[in-house]
Amino acid sequence: MSAPQATPNTGQPGAKATSKEWIGLLVLTLPCLLIAMDMTVLHLAVPHLTASLNPTSDQLLWIVDIYGFFIAGSLITMGTLGDRIGRRKLLMIGGGCFGAASVLAAFSDTPEMLIFARGVLGIAGATLMPSTLSLIRNMFHNDKERSFAIAAWMTTFMVGTAAGPLLGGVVLSYFWWGAVFLLNVPVMALLLLVAPILLPEHKAERFGRLDLFSAALSLCSVLAIIYGVKVFAAYGFGIDALAALVLGLLGAWVFFRRQRKLADPLLDLDLLKQKTIALPIVIQTAVIFAGMAYFMFLSQALQLVIGLTPIQAGLSMLPATLAGIVGSMGAPVLMGRYKPGQVMTAALILTGIGFGMLSWPGSVVSLYILIAGATIFSLGITPVAMICTDMVVASAPADRAGSAAAMSETSAELGGALGIAVLGSVGTAIYRDVMVNAVPSGIDATAAEAIRSTLGGAVNALTNLPLALSSDILPIARAAFTDGLQVISIICTILMVLSAIGTLIALRDARCETNDTNDTGDSNDDDGAHGDAVIDPTLKQAVSATGPVK
Repeated sequence: MSAPQATPNTGQPGAKATSKEWIGLLVLTLPCLLIAMDMTVLHLAVPHLTASLNPTSDQLLWIVDIYGFFIAGSLITMGTLGDRIGRRKLLMIGGGCFGAASVLAAFSDTPEMLIFARGVLGIAGATLMPSTLSLIRNMFHNDKERSFAIAAWMTTFMVGTAAGPLLGGVVLSYFWWGAVFLLNVPVMALLLLVAPILLPEHKAERFGRLDLFSAALSLCSVLAIIYGVKVFAAYGFGIDALAALVLGLLGAWVFFRRQRKLADPLLDLDLLKQKTIALPIVIQTAVIFAGMAYFMFLSQALQLVIGLTPIQAGLSMLPATLAGIVGSMGAPVLMGRYKPGQVMTAALILTGIGFGMLSWPGSVVSLYILIAGATIFSLGITPVAMICTDMVVASAPADRAGSAAAMSETSAELGGALGIAVLGSVGTAIYRDVMVNAVPSGIDATAAEAIRSTLGGAVNALTNLPLALSSDILPIARAAFTDGLQVISIICTILMVLSAIGTLIALRDARCETNDTNDTGDSNDDDGAHGDAVIDPTLKQAVSATGPVK
């Protein structure tokens, strides 16, 4: 008896992907890998570019941060733009701009030039993220295969984040600091070469003009909010943070009101009326809120409390990274046997157990408990993020897949920024409360302020003080930091338990099934491999007259 043959991918719901789609998925992972690497690779190059360009402290902050700012601020616009002009076209435009901006960044000879290049990299990166995710939505029509493809897509971000510092360290050992940006160029050249051959084109059949005022408003609003929370995290609640947050929230309010009045809105708010889009976005924001903040504190704990070198700390976090990959790739397997809501609930409980381990007194000073706790919550967080992304993209009509993908990515960016700001402020407040009276008189005012501000500042300041004084203050500073981290772990545990309860109640029976409303295949497929789906003319006319089937 011959083996059953897979149904070719004709654009019909449930059709199996062919080898072309799977090879195309590998192509789509390339820009994702680079976007993640560019988030971390620059951190190692900071000392080298500082010696070369001599930026001010403010310029250095903008060099590091502007990339992430512009990615977050441009996602909504770029996701909707891809729906309008074509997702493959936008991917190729973004890839070309990303490669060109990488060359500009590599050969920058002033801080201002590098800041500009990093900003362009951020905007170009924002075209790549929703384009790749929405193309996966159009390439994989079988629900199980699409879930696996999205898991692979998410895994490349984790691999890129982990590989960035390692690859950057190798490059910096032999070349100048700008060479870290040149790593992007051959990959983007390969993307431009093979994308027209392996990737289908897809765009909405009916869309009005792009509202430029809404695009500018969304960019400015998200930038202001993220800038405000970052300033709040770094310096406390001052006038700069307050002004940025107020302007950002006011701009967001005007943006949402405008979208409801436009015939062709930049962001389709009707998508948020669907439970399988709105609730996964909220849950994803919560898990990224907890995970991003804790990983930032974890790296500090490993180096400043445990006493590991940066390389040792990186290797110690490798089990958590591998667990995240296993969790992401294992989620589609579990979804084949259980409902997505059940898998998410179990993963959130597992995440809560990991954070719960880290909340016990004394856990922060134990290397093995830190690694075990981080590994457990990483194993839980990544399936949740993967299923939430899958649910959002699958629930959206094909014509709105780019917009839905942008919503999902923007929520993740905001969740990470808010987590670092809010939980970072909690940890900092506890540390400062302990240290305000722990510094004896007679110490230089600058050193005293550094000791009271952060554990990292204390470690640096105490290296220049007498050993007897350092040995008295450093244990107090480390204990204050661990107290703050323990409180953060308790907050994360409670947040994960509440998220698990909410998921169990609201999404218990939800499914990651493709919404093929208005999905007529690939509207501009140059090679004909993805033809239009065959729809009964009478049914098509009825759907057009009555609107989308709910």
